Amino acid sequence: MPAGLAIVLAAGFAGLLFALAVFVGPSAVTPEKLKPFECGSEPIGSPRGRYSVKFYQVAILFLVFDIEAAFMYPWALLYRQLSFSGGHVSIFGFVEMLLFVVTLVVALAYVWRKKAIGWD
Repeated sequence: MPAGLAIVLAAGFAGLLFALAVFVGPSAVTPEKLKPFECGSEPIGSPRGRYSVKFYQVAILFLVFDIEAAFMYPWALLYRQLSFSGGHVSIFGFVEMLLFVVTLVVALAYVWRKKAIGWD
């Protein structure tokens, strides 16, 4: 019941603010308001310009290797628990990350060989 009340109050408040903005806010349309704004400077070129495919390749590769770092952080935090089980040392934690890193190195070598990354 309290959650439902909170949702109803939030929706009502949002509706009230929207109605106030529509009815009380300024609505005069001028040519100056219709111009595109780009940090106070005049726009240069068309906003519908095409990007190179290389831009998207680099963006996707950045995401892949950024996620690699995101997976390594929790592994590093839990390494001690992964490497000691039942009172004896285990190489499970190390082998687990080694396989992950080898997979990524193979992927990096493939991408580099296909010339998707590199200096022109």
